[in-house]
Amino acid sequence: MARRRYPPIKLGKDELYHAWVVVGTKGNGRPDQRHVKRRTIEEVEERVDELLDQKRSGTVARPGRGPTVRTWLLDTYLGTIAPGRIDPTTIQGYRSKLDNHVFPVIGSLRMDRVISDNIDAVYTAMRRKQLADATVVQVHRILARAWKVAARRRVVPHNIMLDVDPPTAKRKEMEPLTEDDALAVLAAARRRRNAARWSVGLAIGTRQGEALGLRWPYLLVVCDDCGATVKVVDWWEQKLQRCRGCDSADIGVVARIWWQLHRRSHEHGCADRPPWTCGRKRGGNCTARRLPLRSGEIHVGGGLILKEPKGKSKRSSPIPVELVAELRAHHEVQALEKMMADGAYANHEFVFADQLGEPIDPGRDWREWKAVLAAAGVRDFRVHDTRHAAATLLLAQGVDVRVVQELLGHSTVKVTEGYAHVVSKLARDATERMGRRLLQPPGTP
Repeated sequence: MARRRYPPIKLGKDELYHAWVVVGTKGNGRPDQRHVKRRTIEEVEERVDELLDQKRSGTVARPGRGPTVRTWLLDTYLGTIAPGRIDPTTIQGYRSKLDNHVFPVIGSLRMDRVISDNIDAVYTAMRRKQLADATVVQVHRILARAWKVAARRRVVPHNIMLDVDPPTAKRKEMEPLTEDDALAVLAAARRRRNAARWSVGLAIGTRQGEALGLRWPYLLVVCDDCGATVKVVDWWEQKLQRCRGCDSADIGVVARIWWQLHRRSHEHGCADRPPWTCGRKRGGNCTARRLPLRSGEIHVGGGLILKEPKGKSKRSSPIPVELVAELRAHHEVQALEKMMADGAYANHEFVFADQLGEPIDPGRDWREWKAVLAAAGVRDFRVHDTRHAAATLLLAQGVDVRVVQELLGHSTVKVTEGYAHVVSKLARDATERMGRRLLQPPGTP
């Protein structure tokens, strides 16, 4: 007898048409059978065909009632999957965006019943609130990743985000500090404590966390001939002038940008999700609060941690001779502060620290930057714009784009090339100044 491949459809006592479709095998070895019931035979056949197609393509959703968007994204994706690859602070930002923009629109829908029109409704609601295009793009990326994982784990039969037209955001025009701005900032910073902090940011283009996370053992003197290294502090203390291994004078100082200082919010330790049993809204006020740490991270006090730089940014940056001299003077001042602290000085070995050797909070660093800008009479810039300034000035001086990419730790050369239009303007201004100086008509004052 020939094997029946299409399930029979029967009319039940409830006056609905029923069919049972075997789509695979459960974890316990029993057949995974799905029950289909509809008002008409045509509707049953349509659903049966859909299940059989999913069976052939291996995209059948898991058995049982599917989770809602809120349940899947909060409990499963952000609660158990994402922590393995995403920073806890980033996850907190994802939660905020989902709570504010996604869940009010589609949070109660089942994952397997969401269609592209529902996703479009989320974006439309965000635009009606006049939110930035970049925020809409960020939400799209969160949902795209979440649905990709859901489809791979058979929570949904199809990744509906593939059917959604991704939103776009216009690239924001960068206006980094000019060379004159940078000189004014450095001149104003010299009259303040930790002045070398801003020299480092402008000279080698460190991110804020990378500059604040820099420690003396990671500043090394390197011999270009034999490759031998020695800590720059030891080099200064021993008053060395040449390489001890090969007696070469061809040496230089590099900063290993291997860590960045970062502030992380405490989480509730009284429960996994609201309502919090401690009665406090913020995790930092919870009586059983905890600070989430990933593997390899170092807690240095309060909510401050040291972690590896983002992406592929772990690198070694050469330090100009002039900056080395400034750092040496800075180290001498720090040694005097340590002596005056009389045993109360923390032994973290941060290059930039407070009077007791404790790390500088990024918020405090931001306020110091604003004070320096005000003292310099320079218009308002972000702290991160020191990094942009380093990139544009290096490119304007003719440094190869791939060298700049390596120095600044950009993930791809396209990021570095994004400064090209600014560099073109700087180069044009430079040639015009050169022309005025060199090509003036005879007798022109």
